[in-house]
This record gives sequence, C-alpha cells and structure tokens, in this order.
Amino acid sequence: MARTTPHDRPLTEAQPLYWRIATQLLDELRDGTVPPGERLPAERQLAEHFGVSRETVRQALEVLRRSGLVATDRRGSHATLPGLPVETTASLTFPVGARTSGPGAVDRATVTWETPPPEHAEALGLGPHRPTLVHRYESEDADGRGRRTAVTSFSAVALAEVAELGRYRERTDSSDSAQLRRAYDWMRKAGLTLHHRDAITRFPGASAVRVTRWVHDQHARPLEITDLVVDAQQDALVYEFTLPAAM
Repeated sequence: MARTTPHDRPLTEAQPLYWRIATQLLDELRDGTVPPGERLPAERQLAEHFGVSRETVRQALEVLRRSGLVATDRRGSHATLPGLPVETTASLTFPVGARTSGPGAVDRATVTWETPPPEHAEALGLGPHRPTLVHRYESEDADGRGRRTAVTSFSAVALAEVAELGRYRERTDSSDSAQLRRAYDWMRKAGLTLHHRDAITRFPGASAVRVTRWVHDQHARPLEITDLVVDAQQDALVYEFTLPAAM
C-alpha cells in the first residue's frame, strides 16, 4: 500500500489538527530551522510554538516518524530528512552582532508582528503604523558584561519573496523563540543578491557603539534593517559589500 506523508498531501482545514501540525513542522525542518541530526525542541516547547496540546504534538511527530522524516532515541527526536544539505556559505551571521554563546551566557531571540520603529518603517518604505515582522536579539556574557541587543525589521518585499520568512506572519508572539540564523541563506535561495551597508558609530561619552545594517537586493529594494547596540569603544566606520544570490 502506498504511504503518504504531509509533503504529499496539500494542507486543508478538513485534515486532522495533528496532520496540519506535522505539515508545518516538516516545513520548518526543510527550512533548516533545526539542522539535520540536531534534536527537535521538547514536546512542551513545540506545543507552545504551534499553540496546540502536547498530545497533538505527539501525534504529529508519530506521523513524521512513520514517514521516516523524524527519528527518536534516548536523546530525543531529530530530523532525518534524506539528502537535506547543510549550507556552509560565506554569508554573514544573522542578525549582525550575533555570536556563539559561551558557558553561562544569555542568548535570546524572538519574533513579533508589530509596527516597527519609525526610522525602520521609513527605510523599508512602510506606511505609518503598518506592521511587519520584527526580530529581537539579546546576548550577554555570564558575568553580565558584553551585552548586545539588536532589533531587525523586514520589508514587505522580503516577506513576499522569501517563503521561510513569510510563514512567520501567522505564528508570532512575544515568547516565540526564533533565531532566524539562516535568514540571509534563505534570501539567497530565493534568488536575491544581497547588498549590505553597515554603519558603526560610537555613542558620545558612552562605552557602546551602534551598528546599523541596511540590506537591499539587486533591484535596490529594501529587505531588512537592523540596529545593534554593543558594549565597545570604536570610532565610526562604514563599509559595503555584495553577497551574490545562490546559483
């Protein structure tokens, strides 16, 4: 008997809730939100993420296990998608300023659907009070030093052209953890050539600097703007480069 998977059947309201959750989770696995071989979040976290019960999450995971897309062992569940590549492009880390957390360090990222800061709205060509996808990143060392915070707003173009970003519109809240580490890879996969312009400016009389990053595509359309504030001592610096689209 032929076996179907969430990928084989289109998503419809008539399908059981667990099947629809399995389809959404599969989309995230294919996006690379959880790299191959890495453990999936706990059932409780997945339940909070999708706004369903843990039993629904268990049923969704069982659908993926039966299809050979997820495996479970003593360490938990992890993706086993065949042939899923792990990209190692030379693109910059998203957001600007993100770093690998050391022992005891705090690293948190969230996404919301809200009205961006006025300067972001202007840079992205958004009308007054028009909401968009906003990403926030916070990091500090275990001793409370080295603090850095970043706020990123995405344009309507980015959400329309990049499917992985567009999916977040319907499932964001203030507690939704989302690193979006592969945001630039997703943009390149969508055929966008990324042009970055970063400005680094020291706050007068303070031990912090602000990094503002503007990203446009090959058609000069704005994709995102990020404001990063980090503890440092540095004079202003502006530099530009272009990252070609994925072939």
